[in-house]
Amino acid sequence: MTAAEARTHIRYSGWASRKALEAALALAPEDQTKPMGVSHESIAGTLTHTFMADRIWYKRTVEPDLEMPPWNVHFPLTKLAGDWQELQQRWEAWADSIADADLDRVVQFKSLNGTPSEAPATHVVLHLVNHATLHRGQVIGMLRQLGVKPPTTDLIAYLRELKAAAQAS
Repeated sequence: MTAAEARTHIRYSGWASRKALEAALALAPEDQTKPMGVSHESIAGTLTHTFMADRIWYKRTVEPDLEMPPWNVHFPLTKLAGDWQELQQRWEAWADSIADADLDRVVQFKSLNGTPSEAPATHVVLHLVNHATLHRGQVIGMLRQLGVKPPTTDLIAYLRELKAAAQAS
């Protein structure tokens, strides 16, 4: 993976997560937290989990002193929206600052159960995006179960949007 590819994928993941979160924010509060028997039980729970994973991987990869809220906390989606936007800006700033060789850096961390582990930064980026994609897909499924037309969050749609914006400017 190149630094340019990492930037594209990090920006894509933020774009797609924002679309899923916006769809969730349009729901009635009881539908946001309705137990759906999928993933982290509800749309709000699944989005909170995705945000927390984005945050812990940022802490592990970029900013070891970043404060982490407890894992079992579920944020109101309005708070999550602001916090996630700020975290996404941090991920994008990091991505803008790296060169290809920086992706080979080995990130050392402890897993959630305390086991020491490590992975090259390129694997962290791939995992970050893949993990978020998995859970966004679950949110899309829950939206459909509620009878809501979900947003398009596919990578190709993001790339087409970028191309259209570039052609318009």
